[in-house]
Formats: sequence, structure tokens, C-alpha cells
Amino acid sequence: MITSELPVLQDSVESGQDTVSLSMSMSELDDIGDGKTKKKRGRPGRPPAPNKKPRKSPSEKGPMGVQRGRKANGMAQQNGEGDPVTLFEVVKQGKSAMQSVIDDWIESYKQDRDLALLDLINFFIQCSGCKGTVRIEMFRNMQNAEIIRKMTEEFDEDSGDYPLTISGPLWKKFRYNFCEFICVLIRQCQYSIIYDEYMMDTVISLLTGLSDSQVRAFRHTSTLAAMKLMTALVNVALNLSINQDNTQRQYEAERNKMTGKRANEKLELLLQRRKELQENQDEIENMMNSVFKGIFVHRYRDAIAEIRAICIEEIGVWMKMYSDAFLNDSYLKYVGWTLHDRQGEVRLKCLKALQNLYTNRELFPKLELFTNRFKDRIVSMTLDKEYDVAVEAIRLVTLILQGSEDALSNEDCENVYHLVYSAHRPVAVAAGEFLHRKLFSRHDPQAEEALAKRRGRSSPNGNLIRMLVLFFLESELHEHAAYLVDSLWESSQELLKDWECMTELLLEEPVQGEEVLLDRQESALIELTVCTIRQAAEAHPPVGRGTGKRVLTAKERKMQIDDKNKLTEHFIMALPMLLSKYQTDAEKVANLLQIPQYFDLDVYSAGRMEKHLEALLKQIKFVVEKHTDTEVLEACSKTYSILCSEEYTIMNRVDIAHSQLIDELADRFNHSVEELLQAGEEADDDDIYNVLSTLRRLTAFHNAHDLTRWDLFGNCYRLLRTGIEQGSMPEQIAVQALQCSHYSILWQLVKITEGAPSKSHDICIIISDLDHSINTVFFSVLQLFNELIQDQGPNLDRTSSHVSGIKELARRFALTFGLDQIKTREAVATLHKDGIEFAFKYQNPKGPEYPPANLAFLEVLCEFSSKLLRQDKKTVHSYLEKFMTEQMMERREDIWLPLISYRNSLLTGGDEDRMSITSGSSSSKAGSIRSKKGRPPLHKKRIEEESVEGSWMMRNDTLQTPGALQTPQLTSTVLRENPRQAAEHLSEPGSESDYVHNPQLQMSWLGQQKMEEVNRKERTAMNYMKARSGGVRQTVRGLMEDDAEPIFEDVMMSSRGQLEDMSEEFEDTMVIDLPPSRNRRERAELRTDFFDSAAMIEDESGFTMPMF
Repeated sequence: MITSELPVLQDSVESGQDTVSLSMSMSELDDIGDGKTKKKRGRPGRPPAPNKKPRKSPSEKGPMGVQRGRKANGMAQQNGEGDPVTLFEVVKQGKSAMQSVIDDWIESYKQDRDLALLDLINFFIQCSGCKGTVRIEMFRNMQNAEIIRKMTEEFDEDSGDYPLTISGPLWKKFRYNFCEFICVLIRQCQYSIIYDEYMMDTVISLLTGLSDSQVRAFRHTSTLAAMKLMTALVNVALNLSINQDNTQRQYEAERNKMTGKRANEKLELLLQRRKELQENQDEIENMMNSVFKGIFVHRYRDAIAEIRAICIEEIGVWMKMYSDAFLNDSYLKYVGWTLHDRQGEVRLKCLKALQNLYTNRELFPKLELFTNRFKDRIVSMTLDKEYDVAVEAIRLVTLILQGSEDALSNEDCENVYHLVYSAHRPVAVAAGEFLHRKLFSRHDPQAEEALAKRRGRSSPNGNLIRMLVLFFLESELHEHAAYLVDSLWESSQELLKDWECMTELLLEEPVQGEEVLLDRQESALIELTVCTIRQAAEAHPPVGRGTGKRVLTAKERKMQIDDKNKLTEHFIMALPMLLSKYQTDAEKVANLLQIPQYFDLDVYSAGRMEKHLEALLKQIKFVVEKHTDTEVLEACSKTYSILCSEEYTIMNRVDIAHSQLIDELADRFNHSVEELLQAGEEADDDDIYNVLSTLRRLTAFHNAHDLTRWDLFGNCYRLLRTGIEQGSMPEQIAVQALQCSHYSILWQLVKITEGAPSKSHDICIIISDLDHSINTVFFSVLQLFNELIQDQGPNLDRTSSHVSGIKELARRFALTFGLDQIKTREAVATLHKDGIEFAFKYQNPKGPEYPPANLAFLEVLCEFSSKLLRQDKKTVHSYLEKFMTEQMMERREDIWLPLISYRNSLLTGGDEDRMSITSGSSSSKAGSIRSKKGRPPLHKKRIEEESVEGSWMMRNDTLQTPGALQTPQLTSTVLRENPRQAAEHLSEPGSESDYVHNPQLQMSWLGQQKMEEVNRKERTAMNYMKARSGGVRQTVRGLMEDDAEPIFEDVMMSSRGQLEDMSEEFEDTMVIDLPPSRNRRERAELRTDFFDSAAMIEDESGFTMPMF
């Protein structure tokens, strides 16, 4: 029998993989179900029986194959070719009914039990993957240990796989068949053979020996077999206990009859049956005790996680199946200890085993001591690093809560509450179920409905919604309302879809005895309401939860349509009233204006609700006139865009209202711009505010709507030009004007792309506008930096908010340049040239060993490096090195970081031509020229080191960027005029008037570089010819003199005869390499999960803790 005196184990265990108990048939489950309603008795004690009886001498037999006709062992079946197969193959194929296979084996056992047992022994050996066979001589003369040692030598050493670990559907089914075979074997033998003190002793002895083997396959397979055997024995013991109780009741009833009516023979039969049942019960308990102490106690802490998982899973089955015998501290402690297992899958088995127990409330009294002892560990596992374990831990805590409100402290509950904000959806949903049980399931429905009627409300959920709002505010994670709603969606969907109640709380005045919603509570309720609307309309989790939108089932799709119709019909009428009440509150209005995007807009026409549409448009217009907050204005713009969809009949009505609003704003903007420009430096704050507020509104609308017919670009350009010329334009106006101009250019590009791409004149104008925009961008940033230098001096704090703000503004400006680097190539190169000149313009008054006064500007200029083509980065880098001394190149102090960062940004994303960071100021290593397909061999022999003197950067040092943004002429990148004449023109300093009126000076700087490239190549060729006429020695000397200052050849800078090279190089120019930006990285970093289970310190106490 099984005693409660089990050893206290100190060793920690490894975890294992999930195993599913598949051994119980439907008839067994029925038996269990019948037995649960009846009283079960305890187990008397008796010492264990010996492991094995003396065997009879078996007759000779083949190694495992017998013909079907021979009933010496009934395991033989026939395969498709008529050959006999082993019991292992029958189970593996799974083609025969398991019960018929077992019946055949029982019949063979009755005829010759040694032969039948030999078949069963070989079955377990072969299921372990062993190729050997136990023969009759071995069975007769060798002990189990010797047989196992012999079989160990028969293993295939080349492969570590065995049937339980081999993947594939066939072997997955084998596991099921293997477990079922053992279950059916015990079930079919429970009335006779199981008690013969031979078959079970032999099997248990063999499995005990195999489970102690060092061979993993033997240990794993035998442990699984033994645990399933134990489960089947527990079921037999349960049935015996039930039969004993029934017999005892019959005996008591017969004995209590009057003497004349009492049947003494029946009493004798009942006594005899009770005695027989008791003997069988003792025998079964002796078998279970042998399996538990001989196998479970050792293998539940096995080094292999899968084996430990099998043990824990099965002990959970025993405790649930036969709770009177197994649900006590002597067995529960093994599950409690294993909660600390290091492997997640073993911990998972523990939790699932406990869930099966806590589901039955009748078992709670027996679990009280265990709950008190291990509750803290279970609660801590809600933060387990394995998400599956955390989910099951939360579910177990929820079951504990359902069974006893007092079992969990407030601190325990709070540890689970905040998991509703977890990024892992299953964890959050499980926590939402716990939250629902704790906070939203304790109300009295009848009392709530009566209270709602007294207050004149249609919904009784008012208090619950208030509680939800308070929970949301107290959690202090206000950016995660969507996560909270998603977590509660499955458990509290009825509450979250009660939009009528939410609207009543927002619109109605509180009745007597009811607390007023505070301002922050109203904001929170509006935010939650919008999130519930989104969840119902989109029917998928918010961003950050889930791997993507899954395909909805027909039922889910129907529910989505119904919910969308319901929310549309309600908020079509309620939204104008909500906007009217909260129209002055920017945060509330911005949230409320998100609601229309989830409407089914056909309801406006189908339900004849045009008057509510007019009310909505009226309220949106009021909001636009009252607010200048970007978020609110963009929400209004988006709402107009949604309502103006061409697929709906309300489009014309909405478009008229939208056009009227833009007309008013455009007129106001034009008038205010005129007043501001006329006032000049005498403009007051009102003039600035009028321009800025109107421009903000128009810019927000221009983002989503084509406003080009109102010609906003003209006045925006005037504002920008005035700011550049006079330097007095407020920064906010300049930013808004630049952004509005950008949108205007983009909309024109859209028109040309979709309409008439052949209008090259329009394209040229737009490209010119882009160049002006980029030029304006640079001077806007430059102006801000100059003002900061004047306020703080040259020693700027690079980590200050002011510097970071300028860098952020530069980054945003760079994003407005678009993805087409070809169109902005010349302007971006000019921007870098001017930026480098500005950075090195003034020397540090402390001396040359200190960085120039404006060097920090290079860190701002880094934000524009990503807009350079890769080949242009090399040219800009060469120009930068002309301003650097050898000392600058070697400096690595923090004050030189802007220079280091800028140089690195020019080297990032380049090709194989990597420049040496430690090169001198006068020379740098030559870069290898890219090989191109189809290029003749002559190109591979180009001279790689050429003079840097006379480059376009040097020749344009005196050129000044014009103050007025004139439209430059678009010149070809390949010029056919005499390159020497071009060089002469470019070598002369040019004034602003020269730049505007001289076509040669209007040639792009990159084009000038191409001309210089031609000049250098002609000079190189002439020197080469002279050198050849003077001999080899003169040739070498001439080449060394001409190449004293090498540069990197830029294929895109070549001119004559290099058009094919340019076309090939365009393949690379379309690749945009964004350099790493600290600001960009900081923005890209996601906020760490507040409940990151990976941060939890794992409890490594193992099994060293005291128990009970």
C-alpha cells in the first residue's frame, strides 16, 4: 500500500516537455464520473509484496515472431504480405483495435504466461528503440539487471533518436498508441490476471530496472510506461474502493433487517465479497506503492526535463482522479517543490495539474495548507520569463480567487492587475480575466438595475464604468488605454460595449448622491470610449499585440458588422453633443474626433440622419476656429477627409462645408500676411499671431487635402524670403511656412504624376522650388544656431535642450527632402559646402589647438548627410579635409566630437572606397574604382591619384549664397564648351549679381567639378605624353610630381564620354544610406515593458525549502 511517509528530497530538478495523458478510454472516464458522487474510502497499510515470484520454465520459442494460428502468444498479427509482426509493430502501425490486440495477448498468457510475458518484455525493449531481442534463455537464466545491460549493448550508437523522440505524424501517433496499450492492458486484466502475483510483478520489476538505466531511451520510455501503468492502477483502485463502499452498504442494510427477514446466506456472500475486494485493494495499493517509490520518487527529479514533466503530469491526474487517496500533503509537496523547476515546461505541467484541482471547489479544503505554503510562489510566477508559464500562473491565481476571496492579499492582486498592460497578449488577456473577476463580478445585478431605474438611466453599469476609469487612472499608464481595453475585451465585452452608459456619464449631470466626474476622469473615460469603439470596429488587437491581422470567422465578421452599426447609430447623434460640451478642451476634442473614422457612413443616408451630419460639421468648424493645437487640427482634417470619401453620398455636402472653411482661412491668411509684411519690423504680437494661427490651420489641412487652388505657396514663399533677407521672421512662422510650401510642392507632384507627366515645364518649376526650399531650410537652421551662439557663446553644451532642439528641427527638415535624391542632389551638396564653410569660418580665440567657434554646427549638419549620394559624400569629405589641419585629424577629445561625427556620417553608406580617418590634411589614401559591367579594360587602368588643387570646392570658396532666392536655370550636367574657358570663368570671384546674371556661374557646383575633372585628365594626359618622350625615368618623375595630392575619383563627376558611366552609377544612387543619428535612435527605442518577465530573478532555491 502507499504510505504517506515519503522521503523529503533536496535535489532541484530540470524541466521537461509537455506530455498529454492519452491513456484513459471513455469507459474509464465514465467509471470515474460514476465514482465521484460516491464516498471513497482510505487505504489500510500493509508491507509491499516481493518484486517477483519464481518463474515456471517456459517452453522454447522463436525470438518474437509467432504465427497467428499459434495461441502461445496472441500478440502476433499479419502485415500486408502475410508475415508475422511483433507487438511493437502492431502498436506502431495502429491499424488494429487495441482491445482486440490485448484480448489476443491475454489469451496467449492464459496458455503460456512465460511466452506472453516474453512478448511484453520485448515490446518495452523495442519501444525504447533498442534493436536487441530478449530470448527465452535470457529470460530464464538472467536477472533484470543483466538483461538490461545486455540490451544496452544492442543500441544503435549512431543515432540518439528513439520512438518517443522521433518527429513525424507516425511516431506522434505511436506515443498515443503506446499509452493506450498500457491503459487497455490493465483495464482488461483488472478482474483476473492482475492479481496472479506474477504478471504485474514481472512488468513492474522490469520497468523499475529500465527507469534506473543510464540510457536515456530506456529511462524515458519506461518512466512513461510506468506512469501510465500507475494511472491505470489508480483507476482500478478507485473502482475497487467504490465497489467496497457499495458492498459495505449492502451488508449493513441486510444486517439491519429483522431476524426473520435477514438472509444469512446473502450476508455470508457479502462478507466474502468484501474480503475479496479488500484483498484486491491491498494488492493494487502494493503495486502502486512499488511504482511510486521505485520509479516516481527518483524520476520526478531526473536530469531530463521530459521525464520530470511526465511524472508531474501524471501525479496531477492521480490527485484529481482519486482525491481521497492522493490529494494530501504527502503528494502535493512534489508539485509544490517542482514549481521551482528551472525549465519552463515542467513548471507549466505543475500549474496545469494544480488548475485541474482548483477547478473543483469541493477540493479547496484539502488544498488550504498547500495554498498558504505556495501561494507566494504561484503569484510570482505570473511574471515568469516563459510567457506560457505566466499565462497559466495567472489562470491559476484566478481559480484561487474564485474559490476563496480571502486567499489573496491586496498586494497579490495588484501584482496581477498591471499585467493587463503587458505587450504579450495572452498574458494580458489572462490578467484581464482576473481583473474582471475581482472588480467587475461582485456587484448585485438586481440592485444595480434598480438603482439605474431610480436615476433614470438605461444601463446599470454606471458604477462599474466609474471603477474602470479609476483603475485606469491609478495605474498611471495613460498611454496604454487601448491595451487595457484589449485585455478586458474577452471577459468584459458587454461592459465595454455599453456606449449608452458611457455617453450618459459624460453628458448628464450627476444625480443626488452621485459623485461628479473630475476633469481627468472625463478625459480618461473619453479615451477609453474611443478605444472600445476602435476595438469593436476593427476587431483586432491594437498595434504591438499580435503578429498581424488574422482572418475573421463568419461569426466574428457578423459581430463586427453588428457592433459597427450599433456604435454608428449611437454616436451619430451623441458625437455633436459631446463636441459641443468639450469643444474648448483640446485633449478631449482630439480624442472625440477619432470616432467618425469608425462609422459606417452609409447610415447617414440610409437612416435619414443628414441633420446630425450638419450638426457634426458645424461643431468641427467651431473646433477649427477655436484651436491652433496641431493634434486637434489634424484630427479635424482627417475627419473631413474621411467624410469626403467619394464612395458615400454625403461627399458633396461635406466638400461644400470644407471648401467654405478653407475659403475663410485662406482669405484671413492672405490679409494677415499683407499686414505683417507691411508692418515689417514694427509688427506687433497680434500681427504675428494672426499669421501663425491661420497658417497652422491651413498647414494641418494641407497635409491631407489638396489646397493648391488657393495658391498658399505664394505667400509662404514671401514669408520665407523675407525671413532670409531681413532675418526677423519668427521661427514658428518660418517652420509652418516651410511645411506648407512642402505640402504644396508634393501635391503638385501628385497632380503631374497622375495627370500629365509630359509637362516638363511644370516639373522644372517644381524642382526649382525644391532647391529653394532646401536652401531656405539651411538658412533657417543656420539662423537658429547663430542666435544660440550669441546667447551662450562658442562653448555650447551639446547635451542641452537647445542644441537637441536644433538637431531635431534639422532632422525633420531633412525628412521633407523626400526619397528622390537625384532631384535634390545639387542643393544638398551646396548645403553641405556652405555648412562646412560656416563651421570653420571663425578661429577659436584661445588658439589653433582649440576647435573653431562654430564647429558644433557640424553635428547639426550630420542630419543632412543621409541626403547625399554616396559618391557625393566622398567629394564633400575631400572638401572638409581642406579645412582641417593634421592636429585636427588626430584629436579625439569630446570637444572635437562634432567633427568626428560629421566625418563618420560622410563615410557611412559608402562603397568600397573608404577614406582613412587618420589621413593628413594634404593627402588621403586613394580609393579603388568600382568595376562596371561592359566597361572596356582601359578604364581599369585609370590613374587613381590625382591633384586636388583646383577642385570645385576650392574654386567656389568665394561664391556667396544669394540672399534672394532666384530661380536658377536648369543646366545640363554635361557641357560641351571649352573646359579651359570654363575654368577661367570659375576661378574669378563672383558677386551676387554675377551669380544671378552670369549663366556660367549658375552652373551647379557638381557640374563645375565635372569640368575640373576634364581639365585634370587633359593635363594628366599631356604630362604623360611628355614623360613618354623623355624616357621611362622622366615618366615616373612626372607622374609623381603631378600626383602629389591624390583624391578619390568620383565617377559621377566625370564629363566627356562618361555618360555610360553615369547611367551605370545611377543604380547605386537610388540606395539611401541613413547614417545613425542619436536622436533617431532615441525616438526608435520602445519603452520597456513595465512588466517584462525577463527581468524577474529566477528562484533557484530548488527543493531545499522546508515543507509543511
